[in-house]
Amino acid sequence: MTNNSCLRTATASDGVALLRLWGLLFDDDAGREEPWRRHAAEWFACFVEDPGSAHFPVIEVDGEIVATAIGSLELGVPNPQCTKGRAVRLTNLVTLTEHRGHGYGTALVLDVLSWARSIDADRVDLSATAEGKRLYDKLGFRMTSAPRMKFVL
Repeated sequence: MTNNSCLRTATASDGVALLRLWGLLFDDDAGREEPWRRHAAEWFACFVEDPGSAHFPVIEVDGEIVATAIGSLELGVPNPQCTKGRAVRLTNLVTLTEHRGHGYGTALVLDVLSWARSIDADRVDLSATAEGKRLYDKLGFRMTSAPRMKFVL
């Protein structure tokens, strides 16, 4: 972290800035009106004021949000790997290219881990890109034997 950076929790007024950053994850042109943006804005508005269900840490530098992540609680059936059935999904970790290398990603992940502990979650799950895997390995995340699959509706 740098002297002019600040880690804080996003507020409802940060929605536009967060949507811009989330679009970078998908190489989405921020000028286009994509259906996912409307849904994401509605989802954010619903959960930004619900700290028991989702957490939105941001890094601000000189008044501009330059990095963010999302932690969201997923409730499931308790099992041997998730004894209370409370898992946090870590998603949308993104730092603007020109602000990388300052420890912002590490700070955001650690903040989500702290939040996950505070809401009594069993674990934190994520899907890592090749670029992000080194950070997650360094922080203690481990690959599991269960491959992730999806079915798009």
